[in-house]
Amino acid sequence: MLTLEQKRQFNDIIEELGKSLDITKEQHDSAVRSYDFVGNWLAATDSPLAKYKPEILPQGSFMLNTMIQPVKEGDELDIDLVCRLEGKEPHWTQKDLKHAIGDRLKAHGTIRPLIVLPDGRRCWRLDYAKQSNFHMDILPSVTSKEYRILLQRAFSERDIKDYDSLAIRITDKNQKNYLIEQNHMLWLKSNPFGYGIWFEQKASIVFERAILMSESVRPVPNYQRKKYPLHRIVQILKRHRDMMFDGDEHKPISIIITTLAANAYSKETDVITGLLNVIERMAACIEERYSQQHGRQIKWIPNPVNPEENFADKWAENSIKERNFYKWLTQIKIDMQSVTQQRGIHLIQEKMAMPFGERIVQKAFSNYSENLHSLREEGRIYISSGSATLGAAGFSKVPNHNFHGTDQAFSG
Repeated sequence: MLTLEQKRQFNDIIEELGKSLDITKEQHDSAVRSYDFVGNWLAATDSPLAKYKPEILPQGSFMLNTMIQPVKEGDELDIDLVCRLEGKEPHWTQKDLKHAIGDRLKAHGTIRPLIVLPDGRRCWRLDYAKQSNFHMDILPSVTSKEYRILLQRAFSERDIKDYDSLAIRITDKNQKNYLIEQNHMLWLKSNPFGYGIWFEQKASIVFERAILMSESVRPVPNYQRKKYPLHRIVQILKRHRDMMFDGDEHKPISIIITTLAANAYSKETDVITGLLNVIERMAACIEERYSQQHGRQIKWIPNPVNPEENFADKWAENSIKERNFYKWLTQIKIDMQSVTQQRGIHLIQEKMAMPFGERIVQKAFSNYSENLHSLREEGRIYISSGSATLGAAGFSKVPNHNFHGTDQAFSG
């Protein structure tokens, strides 16, 4: 059992680890400039798509504010985007819509060389690896003309229940009607912005519109350094997953980790408590439902904005994916228990290096030590009476002196 002082200090370390995993402002701004340029090209007055008011919006971890650095320095960041059109030509099929957007992208001399061919199952990929070490996946979609108003209203209200009004219709080569269906209301449905609102409601630790909500619907969102505990928890979980599976295609997918973490989160106000509790509760958030397709009970992780969609649908088809999820969940429990049992800063750092990556952990602990040094210089570090554990304001003040380490913070 951690004391209050130890809990606070572990919280500070985990918070620094999360900050070390953040993409930089330079990476963020570079991605935004790139997709803003693409969006302007698609919507230019001379564009064949102009009358449909094309708009590029972030989705996935870039929108949720849970993106993390890749394990290997120099590896590409994956930026997920939606290209939203208000309506389409009546005769267009999914293929027609996708290639109308693709043709416009290819018509620009700077964008054309960036297009990865052949096109993906759902998206057009633009590869910026040579310039900025990221690629953008652009998902073509169709919405109603009133969608932008609905989206702004949804992100400004306090309690959103009609998630389905924010659904979009997307292109998908694997759909049987990809080549023939002209009625876009019969195309595959997706709801990235409804999911974003749901996640931010889960993340908010006060009943108010979360910070991200006013930003995520902007084509050019501001860089956000401050995060709620749930954002940090998801980042830590995804980093542990990445380190453990090292590119394995059967690793637990981010949407499952993010959804289960959000469901398991109980508004804890500090990261370490929230993280430990989420890890313990995640498995209980997985349902079992009878599947007519498989003729048996299967694991079910419902999409919170479309409960009939099962994020774990591939587990029933490929059991290694399910086994890997539970293997990962077991391992992060073991690793976090090992970390929180340590009572010396160097021992804690050593225990965190393997599951989270030596380089990132070293950066986090360096920042943590610098923060303690600054607090000591300012006379703001306190120590509880009769203990060598650094505590909170209100205890005996520690005299200012040269700072040569932080092991005493976890002694005793």
